[in-house]
Formats: sequence, C-alpha cells, structure tokens
Amino acid sequence: MTIPSSLPARPRRRFLAAGVTVVLAAGALVALVPTGAASAASYPTWDDVQAAEHSQAAQASKVSEIEDLIGQLESESSAKQKAAAAAGTAYQTAQTNYDRKALEQRKLQSQADAAEKTADASEAQAGQLAAQLGRASSDSVTTDLLTEPAGSGDLLYELGAMSKLTEQADGIYSEASQDRGTAQSLADKSKVAEQALGDLADEAQTKMRAAQGAADQAQAAVAAQTANQDRLEAQLALLTSRTKTTQAGYEKGVRAEKARQARLAAARAAAAAEAAKALPPAATGGVPAAGGAPAGGAAAASGWVRPAAGFQSSPYGLRVDPYTHVYTLHAGVDLAPACYSPIYAAASGTVTFAGNGGGYGNEVILDNGGGISTAYGHVVDGGIMVSAGQHVTAGQQIAQVGSTGWSTGCHLHFETRVNGAAVDPVPFMAARGISV
Repeated sequence: MTIPSSLPARPRRRFLAAGVTVVLAAGALVALVPTGAASAASYPTWDDVQAAEHSQAAQASKVSEIEDLIGQLESESSAKQKAAAAAGTAYQTAQTNYDRKALEQRKLQSQADAAEKTADASEAQAGQLAAQLGRASSDSVTTDLLTEPAGSGDLLYELGAMSKLTEQADGIYSEASQDRGTAQSLADKSKVAEQALGDLADEAQTKMRAAQGAADQAQAAVAAQTANQDRLEAQLALLTSRTKTTQAGYEKGVRAEKARQARLAAARAAAAAEAAKALPPAATGGVPAAGGAPAGGAAAASGWVRPAAGFQSSPYGLRVDPYTHVYTLHAGVDLAPACYSPIYAAASGTVTFAGNGGGYGNEVILDNGGGISTAYGHVVDGGIMVSAGQHVTAGQQIAQVGSTGWSTGCHLHFETRVNGAAVDPVPFMAARGISV
C-alpha cells in the first residue's frame, strides 16, 4: 500500500488505517502478528493510564512513553513502506531488463532461422550448378575438339560458355559460403544471448522474492500501527486533556470505524455488481456483445478466463511509455474497466507474488503450471485479495483495478509468460478461446 507523502501526519494515519482495514477484511493480514518491540505486551493498558493520572510525575512519564511508542509505530511503518517500495522497484527493474533481453534474443533467433534457410537455399543452388558443370566438363569439350576439328567454332563457343559458367559458379559458391557464415554468426549470438538470459531470470526471481518479503514486513508494520496507534492516542488524550476518554469510548469508536469501512466495502461490491449486469454473460468468452465492452471473468471451454472487463487500451510491444516517456517494451496488454472493478485469475494457480511491484504498482503474480505464469498490475491500494502461497481457481477474484505505480489512470496491466519470458497476451489468450 502506498501512502501519499503529501498528507499531514494525522490524516496519513487515518488514510493508512482505512486502507489496512480493507486489506484485513479481505483476509490478507490474518497471519501477521507484530513481534519484538512492537508486541502487544509493550503497550500500556487503560488501567496503567488511569493509575498514572493520580501522580504528576507518573503522568509525565506515561505521556513520554506513549509519545515514544506512537513515534516508533509511525517510524517503523514508514521505513517498511519505503523498503517495500525500493524492493519493488529493484524487482521491476530486473524483470524489465530480462524482458528486454528476452525480446532481443527472440529476434536474434528469428534472424538466425531466416539466415539458416537462406544458407540452405544458396548451398542447394551451388550443388545444382556443380552437378551441371560435372555433366558438361571441360574434358569432354577438349575431346570433341580433337575428334571433330570441323566443328571447332562451335566447340570454342562452348569453351567460352563453360568459362562464364565457371565464373558464375565461383560467385554462387562464395555467396553460399557467406550466407552460411552469417547464419552461423547469428546462431552463435542467439546462443550467447540465451545463456545470458538464465542469469537475468535468476536475478529477477531473487528480486521478486526480496520484494515479497519486504511487502510482508510492510504489511505487518501497518497492521501494528493500525491495531495500536488510535488506542495510544486516545490514552494520550486522557492524560493530556480533561476530556472523559475511556476504554469503552475508544472501543465504541473502533466499532463505528469498522462499520463505516464495511459500508464502504458493501457499496463498492454493489457498484461492481451493478456494472457487471450490463456486461455480456460468461459464455461469450470475453467477446463484446452488441458493441458493448468485453466482460471480465468470462470463461472459455479451455478453462481460461478473461482477467477483467473493459476494452484494450494499450497493446503488447515496444512503445513510448506514457508515464516515463521512455521507449521501452510494454510486456503485456492494458484492459481499462472502471476503478475498483474486479480482477480475476485467468487460470488456476498459486500466488507467487502479492505486493509492491515498483512501476507495476500493487501486483499479483500467479504460477499457472506448465511453465506458464500470469501477472496483474496497478491494483488499487488495499485491493489485493490474496497472499503469497495461496492457491486460487480460474475466475476467482484476486484483486481490484487501480492506478498504482507507473500508471496514468485506472486499468489492469495483464501479462502472460512462458518459461519466464513475456509473450503477447492477445494470441496467447486467443489460443485458449479468450479475446482480450
């Protein structure tokens, strides 16, 4: 979750708390329990605070203690968020580098394959000419000249033609040799590039695992802040003002905030459901019906599912990135439904990443088996509904559309990968009966 740094301290806490409540509601942080200095045992109880009211010295000490704890919570949460963002950026950089080199390697291999066909054709032509020369060798022409001196004019013409044919043969042999050398050179370059891809792929995977660890730590810090900061501030208010702050009053406020968040979540779900009514049924496989936008979650006979609704707003391929303004590979396709629209698992699989993906924003990656993986980027803050290691089924909602990371508006950045390399999702999904 990314917290706008421009917000003042107190609104930032409310913003953070609200965002984490959504994540908690989705079950993403159930297993996260603060440890060490942030453990529950280190926080003062309401009885401690009320007892400190009766002594000025104890009151001042307790105020200092609570202020230090609040500062630690804020500092820890901010540091973990920054670390997660940095790890996500490092992962994204490594993945982008791999994708660019993989594309270059595929182009080299394609050129090598074309050069191999050209070399084969050149060598076949040279072979045919060699056979022709063998059938009309200079020895037979010399024999004819000695045995039939009356036809010497014709035979001398034949000798001239043979000389020209030999020159032509030399040129064809030379061209065939050059073509074979070009093919071999391109094949060698492709092989070197392919071998280098292994190291780049390993680096991307290592960075992704580091980013996931940083994201988990950031979520744990946010959970600790959400669980404790409001209570600490309520206790601080009791000590520093004459307002009648009580544990009961604080818990009533917590219940009210949870109820408010539940109403917001219900409203979002209702809006998404209402929007889905206007979309084609799942049987369409994501194909627009009567000119309407393609449906998200639409399944094909293959078992694959369209990952989101909306028309394609940007294709796979090299382009000038609208966010960075750099000419680079766009390794997926963008689908543009409304903000907070559901994102579905395109196929069953295991979550290998769920966190801050740098330029990808909040991202989910699934291992779909057989060397195939799918990625879902720019998820809204608090909109990741799964966690690393979780198994999901095709069509299950895993996230909500947002505009985090390098994004200029709400959309889903969807990638399909084969053995780690990004491939164009359009033909990939079309082969599985899905239109994107």
